[in-house]
Amino acid sequence: MAGILERLKDIEDEMAKTQRNKATEGHLCRLRAQHAKLSRELISNATKSSGGGGEGFDVKKGGNATVGFVGFPSVGKSSLLNSLTGKEVSEAAAYEFTTLTAQSSIIKINGSKVQFLDFPGILENANQGYGRGRQVIASYRNCDLLYIVLDISKPLKHKEILERELKAVGIRINKKKPDILIKKKEKGGLSITNTVQLTHLDFDLVRTIMHEYRINSAEVAFRCDATADDLIDALEEDQRRYIPAIYVLNKADLLSAEELELLYRIPDSIPISSNSKWNLDSLLEYTWERLNLVRVYTKPKGRIPDFEDPVVLRNDRRTVKDFCMNIHKSLVDDFKQAVVFGSSVKHQPQYVGLTHVLEDEDVITILKK
Repeated sequence: MAGILERLKDIEDEMAKTQRNKATEGHLCRLRAQHAKLSRELISNATKSSGGGGEGFDVKKGGNATVGFVGFPSVGKSSLLNSLTGKEVSEAAAYEFTTLTAQSSIIKINGSKVQFLDFPGILENANQGYGRGRQVIASYRNCDLLYIVLDISKPLKHKEILERELKAVGIRINKKKPDILIKKKEKGGLSITNTVQLTHLDFDLVRTIMHEYRINSAEVAFRCDATADDLIDALEEDQRRYIPAIYVLNKADLLSAEELELLYRIPDSIPISSNSKWNLDSLLEYTWERLNLVRVYTKPKGRIPDFEDPVVLRNDRRTVKDFCMNIHKSLVDDFKQAVVFGSSVKHQPQYVGLTHVLEDEDVITILKK
């Protein structure tokens, strides 16, 4: 492990001292690719250790989605969890390292059960193992949304450090997966195409990165204006997690109105006060928006819909078939058609098949063969 860290440090030093210009672009791309390949080993080791190598980090997922708390010690993560749940789930005090294990609580938001996980605070260079950091950060990879909790006394500095720590273990926050198709071939060389203009890469740089990965024959199709890092992320797809995040700016009640107005300019952020419970409703509303969940209400034939207990689907898996599989896979085998009311259909009601895509608050009746 120490050898990998030393090699990573050497590459980072080399990148830092290399001037960025047209002549050095290829060299820098090779260094980025080498750095990513070495980081892959760290991510793999961290993921394994988070599963059973430390008390409190092997937390069973519950609810319809999971929100993980990210932050330095003593920024108020535990107080925030307690304020959101209305009970003392996590020990809170004004000193560092209060939370030594991951604390879990379920909160209902718009009828959906959301699991909140308060992990131990992390330190700078946590991705290198400081303060059990690799175990903690690797646990974030299983979350559907991250609360990056920042102290308002130095939010931008902490934001930069935490983003760097997350990036080092393959987590990409508030970023979409790059639209790059890579199809390896046995022979034929590299075929590179693009449907949009590439302003950050040329085909020579693409070849440099592909050769660093020892891929000499493949079809590479760019459907976005990708950077070198985007191409490397596409090549390291198995080790990447794209997770939405909210920057939770705690202790905002200590600020003046003018200072508070400046905080609102930070993208994807919500200022709150966990101690005085200020603006927590806005935080939960924004949480629901970022989770992008879809509630579907069931209507048994001849009865009124059940609006108390919706079936909750993920936005990328919300077809009628996904709905059936969520209840029981036998529903797919016995499926004849579905009757749907709601915004996903033109007519009220409308008969649809398994491939129909459902929208939030649709009402559905499944008709069997």
